[in-house]
Amino acid sequence: MSEPHILLDGTELSLAMPRREMLPTYHRWENDPTTLIGFGNQFPQALEIRESGWDRQRSNPRFHQFEILHRPDQTPVGMTTLEINTFNRTAEYVVVIAPEQRGKGHASEATRLTLDWAFHVGALRMVWLKVLAPNAAGVAAYEKAGFKTAGRLRKSGYWLGEPADEILMDALRADFPGPSSVSAAR
Repeated sequence: MSEPHILLDGTELSLAMPRREMLPTYHRWENDPTTLIGFGNQFPQALEIRESGWDRQRSNPRFHQFEILHRPDQTPVGMTTLEINTFNRTAEYVVVIAPEQRGKGHASEATRLTLDWAFHVGALRMVWLKVLAPNAAGVAAYEKAGFKTAGRLRKSGYWLGEPADEILMDALRADFPGPSSVSAAR
């Protein structure tokens, strides 16, 4: 296993470059039944499909992923993604926390670190996301990191097999709940 390439340290977590040898672990997180429910997916994805998308994603300048590490022992605890619209300097945000690491506050810190990078290194104007309305823990984590509700897509997703609303949330640099780890690292 290669050493992680750490990009930014937070309080409990760090942002790092994703590692190819971690694909089976990322795949396990993404296809855990509770993750599938949280994203509104109905079926898992084969590892071969995830592997075939790796190189495409890594070579796409609009698609940026970060591995999230627990700082004390560098244990991988999740991933975040920014899919950037290069024309208007905005990005869609996605986070996956390892099932065994949920409930520890990692989602809000990972989100805050990714927003810190997006605004203070990536020079993005706005970051947005969609979250299923029944996912109260997700909504709370995003709000704590600086996201605000921007709208609602009625019955556009699925939660436990039933149609559910998706909440649109966005964050601006002015919403960032500092202090900035990027600024502190200078």
